[in-house]
Amino acid sequence: MRALRRFTVRAQLPSGLAPLQTLATNLRWSWHPPTQDLFATLDGDAWDRAGHDPVRLLGEISSARFEELAKDADTVVTVRELADDLATYLDEPRWYQMEREDDPSLPAAVGYFSMEFGVSEVLPNYSGGLGVLAGDHLKAASDLGVPLIGVGLLYQSGYFRQSLSLDGWQLEHYPVLDPQGLPLQLLTDAGGAPVLVEVAMPGGRKLKARVWQAAVGRVPLLLLDSDIEENEPDLRSVTDRLYGGDQSHRIVQEILVGIGGVRAVRAFCAVTGHPEPEVFHTNEGHAGYLGLERIRELSERNGLSFDEAVAAVRAGTVFTTHTPVPAGIDRFPVDMVQHFFAAPRSDSEAGIDSVLLPGVPMDRVLALGAEDNPNMFNMAHMGLRLAQRANGVSRLHGAVSRGMFGRLWEGFDAGEVPIGSVTNGVHGSTWEAREVTALLGDAGFGATLSPREPVSDEMLWELRGALRSRLVAEVRRRVREAWLQRGASTPELSWTDHVFDPEVLTVGFARRVPTYKRLTLMLRDQDRLRDLLLDPHRPVQLVVAGKSHPADDGGKALIQEIVRFADDPAVRHRIVFLPDYDMSMARYLYWGCDVWLNNPLRPLEACGTSGMKSALNGGLNLSIRDGWWDELYDGANGWAIPTADGIEDPVKRDDLEANALYELLATQVAPAFYERTDGVPSRWVELVRHTLTTLRPQVQATRMVREYVEDWYAPAARAAARISGDDFGPAKELAAYRQRLNAAWSQLRITGVDASGLPDTPEVGAPMTVRAAVQLGGLSPEDVTVEAVVGRVGESDDLADTVTVAMEHVGEADGMGDRFESVVKLPHAGLTGYTVRVLPAHPLLAAPAELGKVVLA
Repeated sequence: MRALRRFTVRAQLPSGLAPLQTLATNLRWSWHPPTQDLFATLDGDAWDRAGHDPVRLLGEISSARFEELAKDADTVVTVRELADDLATYLDEPRWYQMEREDDPSLPAAVGYFSMEFGVSEVLPNYSGGLGVLAGDHLKAASDLGVPLIGVGLLYQSGYFRQSLSLDGWQLEHYPVLDPQGLPLQLLTDAGGAPVLVEVAMPGGRKLKARVWQAAVGRVPLLLLDSDIEENEPDLRSVTDRLYGGDQSHRIVQEILVGIGGVRAVRAFCAVTGHPEPEVFHTNEGHAGYLGLERIRELSERNGLSFDEAVAAVRAGTVFTTHTPVPAGIDRFPVDMVQHFFAAPRSDSEAGIDSVLLPGVPMDRVLALGAEDNPNMFNMAHMGLRLAQRANGVSRLHGAVSRGMFGRLWEGFDAGEVPIGSVTNGVHGSTWEAREVTALLGDAGFGATLSPREPVSDEMLWELRGALRSRLVAEVRRRVREAWLQRGASTPELSWTDHVFDPEVLTVGFARRVPTYKRLTLMLRDQDRLRDLLLDPHRPVQLVVAGKSHPADDGGKALIQEIVRFADDPAVRHRIVFLPDYDMSMARYLYWGCDVWLNNPLRPLEACGTSGMKSALNGGLNLSIRDGWWDELYDGANGWAIPTADGIEDPVKRDDLEANALYELLATQVAPAFYERTDGVPSRWVELVRHTLTTLRPQVQATRMVREYVEDWYAPAARAAARISGDDFGPAKELAAYRQRLNAAWSQLRITGVDASGLPDTPEVGAPMTVRAAVQLGGLSPEDVTVEAVVGRVGESDDLADTVTVAMEHVGEADGMGDRFESVVKLPHAGLTGYTVRVLPAHPLLAAPAELGKVVLA
């Protein structure tokens, strides 16, 4: 007989072992080795059967074993000590609390919204880099004491599990998850009833969701779940799969995580007494509707107009974009947005409220997501318009984003577009092998960056060999398991015992499989790749892993191409494709690979944190200079694959860059690995040592979160406090200013510009007086900034390397408007040009370009 339904019953623990429940359900165990070791010692076989999941483990252990453990004094003491250690970790002042003593303006709480969170493989709520980055963000915030509240969705099947058919085609499986068997706790009210949040749906229906809490150390993670009896069947399935379904399904998920997520935060804070967020961080555009819900709140509770509420919301919002390509942005048909916000097409006229968000005019909602195509609603555009601060996830990605979204700031140079960058980081305690930490010490924030004792070349080489050997054992296990899933029989798999060699240079390539990441670049010249793999003196072995989106047959075809090559008996001991890439597999790869390969089509990799995780463990990067590698490659921490920039033919570009990859492997990477003195490759170890010394501290997520706190959350909190003070008086003032600005801007003109004071042969540093006459269209001189702009000039008269100087108002200009003047020192030698421009000016603006308005002479 088969069970009709499944559910998880948690173990009844003896009193001396009762703290095991807390230790199992707080995900701090996932980056705390002593707690992991405790669970492993309770029952080693059960620990393995449970997939190193403490919640499952407690259900696997028999009552008799628990009674036996409860009588073991050492076990009871260890449990109590680790529970006390966790309690101290959760309550003690940490970096953030100390900073807040000196700067009380730091926010009391920050809401961090993301469509996915990769905290641990036991909570499979992630698909790839975005989710793992979000999980690392929460863990680093916990370690630093940053009062984050994470908000996302709980998916009934998470992301898919991957296997391969006999011919190498990706197959997807969607196991149903039981929330009660996960490290989660239901959010309940004072009477013990589950807290439900509601979101209006078309046709007068209500989408309801319960709220599960995961404890990520000190950080609560709230996950909304629509699979409840109160919902109709189609609404129960809203949270069925991560990135599954059509656009209609997707927009409802995004409405739930954004609008429902804010409501979940309010309920959580009301029930628990947790401080309300003063800053909201939108991790990519998926959760962008949270800004609309906050506008509704301010309109309903504080009586603010739409523009006043927008001013208040923008001040306290940070928006992070993760995509460097327009195709990666969520866009919905305007008709679909209107449908789900329950306003018929005719109701998009000014003044008609959204039924989903009473008090919020539909025409203003649609304007927030407007783009060049009037029929599409752009989530990234809405995110940028509702956030006063926005950033990309590496320096290069910040520059790419300024170019990609520059149309929102027409008339400004790309460098002036108000999108900055915070380079991603990775959570060291999650991704670094214990042996590395034991040898070199903790590289996290506040830790000593030097080892406790000198580390010789021999010690480093021995470390790398041990980690490589562990990877080889895991590769053999997984290859055998994958072939059994593909239909092979045990007797024909003896060859899997000899896959890979712990003494051979090991290269790893593992990531999602969109086209731009170029999974199959390594196959451009298959004969040449075979020669590298089978070189009798300097062989290379290559481990590949990754999932393609279920709807992406092109990506699946790339996987199949790799699998078919790796199935060849001549090379299958040197190259493998491991299915079902997830966090548990990733650790072995990051620990054991000597080289981490990354060959995206530059500049389409926003950051690419997998190479950071390899570097934590002494792995050397072999990568296109894209994402984080573009800024942190220094010539001594790995190799940069030359890019064929300017080559428009994609086939030729791939051929050139693949050839460069083969050349580097054959002439630089492999020789450095195999040339030994007394059994140690001194050049290789030198590169490893330099990587661990320089990159290991720089790639930490604690560094990233500190940057967010200091440069983004703190200014946002101060701006939010300022604009909401005096019963939102500043918000009303800024909204009124923007209305005056909008009414007058089309009439503003620069009616005259001249310069004087230059000698016949001007030199660098010579003063030049620039004057301008400006018709302000009814604005006052204090409403604007008039700037002289001087820079190098080319044949097209475009200015570059510009210097801007604010001009002073010096009176009226005889019917020509108002006069402005400044003295500018010539900044450059060579052909020089100048112009004048007018920008909005208000003390509540974060940057001159913020409103996207400029008038050029």
